[in-house]
Amino acid sequence: MQSLNEEILQTVIKPRPQESFKGTFGKILLVGGNHQFGGAIIMAATAAVYAGTGLVTVACDPLNATALHTQLPEAMVIDFKNQEKLAQMVSQVNTVVIGPGLGEEAESLAVLKTVFANTIDDQVVVIDGSAITLLAKEKLSLPAGRLVFTPHQMEWQRLSGIKIADQTPEANKSAQEKLNGIVLVKKHHTEIYTPDGDWKLPIGSAAQAVGGMGDTLAGMIGGFTAQFRKNTTQATLAATYAHSAIADEIAINQYVVLPRQISHALPGFMKKVANSNKDHQIGFMN
Repeated sequence: MQSLNEEILQTVIKPRPQESFKGTFGKILLVGGNHQFGGAIIMAATAAVYAGTGLVTVACDPLNATALHTQLPEAMVIDFKNQEKLAQMVSQVNTVVIGPGLGEEAESLAVLKTVFANTIDDQVVVIDGSAITLLAKEKLSLPAGRLVFTPHQMEWQRLSGIKIADQTPEANKSAQEKLNGIVLVKKHHTEIYTPDGDWKLPIGSAAQAVGGMGDTLAGMIGGFTAQFRKNTTQATLAATYAHSAIADEIAINQYVVLPRQISHALPGFMKKVANSNKDHQIGFMN
């Protein structure tokens, strides 16, 4: 297993071409945020917007629309109960993120099934949180698309059948190959299993042990894969590294790091990367 380092950032994050428009930087649909967990989808969408995705749409319970527009006017919103509209939007984007705050109710399952039925091969589909739990519990067929799974260890146990104590790199790799996608097993040093190789994230700290941290990571991965479409694996690795690199910088002066702080710091961090060369030490607060 390779050690992921900051070189992945320069590989992926490049200066933006001046001759460009919103569509140049990708379209993303984030699906989740039921009546109880609206904050999760707002944090995921915030990360996607601040990552620089060209067009961000959120499909959630309409109870969350006012809060979403108040905090993030850059994002569009649709009612995830409108199955026809949801299916239409799924087919129109580069990346779909499904799961943050989705919940595990009958309504949540109906939304998940609609999304899974309408993805296409030429899309990235990030499957996070309760979407992973429902996928495992209901034994659903996997959707079309380039799949990225972002489970914490208990969610990975549900999906892979591997108990946490037995989640060795060898066992995890075997399960990832059966899923035919990218798998991030979120832990102190997150492990990323991909068709192109396997990596361990050597950075990150307990300051990130805050609700919403995984939602923010899912939104960042969604934003990076929608915007940097050349290589899904590299975009996923870069988002994962940037997430913890920013958190580590913030944690120098804070006991805990709030997920929104990572998102808000992201544009400055990415600008530093885009302007740097591979020999330059990156630090967005420098």
